Amino acid sequence: MAIVKFESVSRVYTSGDHELRALDRVSFTLDEGKFVVILGPSGAGKSTLLNLLGGLDSPTIGKITVAGTDISKLNDDELADYRASQVGFVFQFYNLIPTLTVYENVKLVAEISPKALDAKEMIERVGLLDHLNNFPAELSGGEQQRISIARALCKNPQILLCDEPTGALDSATGVMVLKLLLEMARNYGKTIVIVTHNQNIAKMADVVIRVKNGQIRAIEEQENPLAADEVEW
Repeated sequence: MAIVKFESVSRVYTSGDHELRALDRVSFTLDEGKFVVILGPSGAGKSTLLNLLGGLDSPTIGKITVAGTDISKLNDDELADYRASQVGFVFQFYNLIPTLTVYENVKLVAEISPKALDAKEMIERVGLLDHLNNFPAELSGGEQQRISIARALCKNPQILLCDEPTGALDSATGVMVLKLLLEMARNYGKTIVIVTHNQNIAKMADVVIRVKNGQIRAIEEQENPLAADEVEW
């Protein structure tokens, strides 16, 4: 069942007489519960695509439908509600609040999401229940990333958007994070969308969307994607 649909979406930025077409007439659909990788070099339009899907930006032209709602027509308040209730974000550099404990960082999403899950359960799911009272500075990079994933999952989103989630991690910790994200797609029906330039991550995907110069160059469906520990890093 399709949960995301882009129809001839373009995003154009202008500055004086200069025009930058970050995305150019992009169309695709994503099914629920898939592990999707958006692959391409720097400047290809990957992050722009992710920002549009996450409601952090709006298209210049075109239509974006998520779970039956045309989010390209939502106003700022409606987009804020959409982000709070339907989308989880995992960034490369964690974005944890340094003055809050691990538990408080994850619990915080209950204030914005009406369907938030139990914070302790999500922290346990990422294997860090014994770090509830630690502050982010007391954690390794991999542990902070796992907490950022727990926070995103605590919102109970339909879609989890990840921008280079392993870019700052060593290979062993990166595999651990990717295995967790795969589990969310395979066992819990979440649609996971990862933006990356890492070809190895693409080997794990159900769907690979290749982007270059603001356009989709290929959409590949993989019948037998590899598990995280089967990929040579």
